[in-house]
Amino acid sequence: MDISISIIWLVVTVILSVIEMFTMGLVTIWFAAGAAVAFLLSLFDAPIVVQVVAFLVVSIVVLVLVRPIAAKHFNNRLKKTNIDAYIGRKLIAKTEIDNLHGTGKVDMDGSTWLAVSSMDNVVIPAGSEVKVVEVRGAKLIVEREDI
Repeated sequence: MDISISIIWLVVTVILSVIEMFTMGLVTIWFAAGAAVAFLLSLFDAPIVVQVVAFLVVSIVVLVLVRPIAAKHFNNRLKKTNIDAYIGRKLIAKTEIDNLHGTGKVDMDGSTWLAVSSMDNVVIPAGSEVKVVEVRGAKLIVEREDI
């Protein structure tokens, strides 16, 4: 049984496209594009070396050049979840936030969280508005918002 290289490239293109449909990671689709170009070259009886080089070059070029643009447009509708959703939230300091003394609490969504300042020497008074810049375990890293 003799399988032509064109069929192999076509199968690779389809497999990579199907993987992309299930993962939506914007990675395998670029290799599918490279395989499609190699498939077209195989239809014109291009040497296998030319097909493989075209596959690699097209895949890498579109991955590097087009993926960032596509990711920006496709991922802009994703809703942040879990810890990512806390970054950027504005809260009120429930107690004084002082890294030196290890004090600081904020309320968020009905729960009290430990809070530390993003800057070591900055004491944030109770009642100040703060913004969450990072989450480390059960601590929120905050910076004063009303300066």
